[in-house]
Amino acid sequence: MALSANLLLRQNQSLVMTPQLMQSIQLLQMPHAELCQFIAQEVEKNPLLEVAGEEGGPEDRPEAAEPQESDGADLSSDWYSDDRQANGAARLGDSLDSNFDSAYGEDGPSARPDAPELMSQWKSMPGTLGGDDHVDLDEFVAGRPCLRDHLTDQIALTFRRSDEQAIARHLVDYLDEAGYFRGDTKEIAERAGLAVVRLDTVLERLKTLDPPGIFAQSLSDCMRQQLLQTDDLTPAMAVLVDNLELVARRDFTRLKKLCGVEEQDLLAMTQTLRRLNPKPAGAFSSQPPESVLPDVIVSARKEGEWQVELNPDTLPRVLVNRSYLTEIKASRGMSAADDAFLNTCLQTANWLTRSLDQRARTILKVASEIVRQQDAFLKHGVDHLRPLNLKTVADAIKMHESTVSRVTSNKFVLTPRGLFELRYFFSVSIASDQADGSALSAESIRHKIRRMIAAETPEAVLSDDDIVSALKDEGITLARRTVAKYREAMSIPSSVQRRREKRAYARVVGA
Repeated sequence: MALSANLLLRQNQSLVMTPQLMQSIQLLQMPHAELCQFIAQEVEKNPLLEVAGEEGGPEDRPEAAEPQESDGADLSSDWYSDDRQANGAARLGDSLDSNFDSAYGEDGPSARPDAPELMSQWKSMPGTLGGDDHVDLDEFVAGRPCLRDHLTDQIALTFRRSDEQAIARHLVDYLDEAGYFRGDTKEIAERAGLAVVRLDTVLERLKTLDPPGIFAQSLSDCMRQQLLQTDDLTPAMAVLVDNLELVARRDFTRLKKLCGVEEQDLLAMTQTLRRLNPKPAGAFSSQPPESVLPDVIVSARKEGEWQVELNPDTLPRVLVNRSYLTEIKASRGMSAADDAFLNTCLQTANWLTRSLDQRARTILKVASEIVRQQDAFLKHGVDHLRPLNLKTVADAIKMHESTVSRVTSNKFVLTPRGLFELRYFFSVSIASDQADGSALSAESIRHKIRRMIAAETPEAVLSDDDIVSALKDEGITLARRTVAKYREAMSIPSSVQRRREKRAYARVVGA
């Protein structure tokens, strides 16, 4: 057979993952905070992009690149960023070399460059209370106090020497989110060129600050410091704090022997421990608080149906300033490179506006189908939550499962039943022997188990086998290990531990 070259024409279809397509997929799965950061970066790079409501009034607002219906969604957003820097140990040592032995003068402490500026400024509000201007009441809501500022104010009053204040402020950097001190004083002292005893002395004084238990180095140390400040640290209580693992196991027999107290006194001591705060810094914030904003809002209509709409606060409306583009192109002296740059910016802006509009439509479409599938849950509660998977929703709205998965990731819906992540409505199907033959979701079964355990009495605590029998009477067949897995996932202790705890609580209440 002779070999020869042939010219063939073939037509086929293939999916090419262009950079814009990849970014469209990323936009779909971005939560609200990440989406705001991405848009902020794009607006900074692209002079033709603007966010509606940022600048100017309605008369000079730029037009959208390609006006499309947005399903009634008003796209707007804001964002913020917070940067935090910590002082190094070497810097601490350098600062202490110059004023290690200096004390305050008669005029009081000198101004500190790292101290927060304690001042307030009156800002005029736009419009009047009786006018048409909208006043956002969220601007008047107090945020969570900052732990660093709270401790810095106390350090200025607790330590008179400036060198001790510098050490104390540096040790604040080693606190974790719960308020525990996670540093090594030997390491810190070596880096700063200080004596370990001096750092330990400052650390012990820091443990007396508010909130009680701050700067603790362990859970037992945290509880010990709180008991010290309330004068409740008796010798028996000190032994109890040193054996918290026995308290967690409810081993009251060994605890009575170790503490040398009667059962009634031991129960009262354990109740005192329950009132302590294991996370003293929980009421403070090291960063600005992050609130969860629903992407979709579901409300009931009079005719018994559900209205599903997008939350305008989570959908920023990005617009293209075409008037600015026309003005720039009409000016003289533009080079070919400048013209190419503007064309690229225009293409990017058009793509971003279309992608955001498509993202909003997809979220609304998926959420509407989930609401339709979980109509019984919205009307009657968790017991009527239907088993649901990604494929069922994807087939109903003619989309791929991966698209539904990206939409439901880190997206929230506000319903009359509360605020839920869209992932909450997807649950495994559990077969049942009910008359209608309908299956139940794993979440509804967990709710039944939780409700059974909450109704227990000290004399009748349900074991896992008892729960299996009770569920079987309702037409739900589950293995004992499945019940135990659900119970442990809900952080519910075993029947033995629950019986000890309920009996102990009943004795204390009866006394």
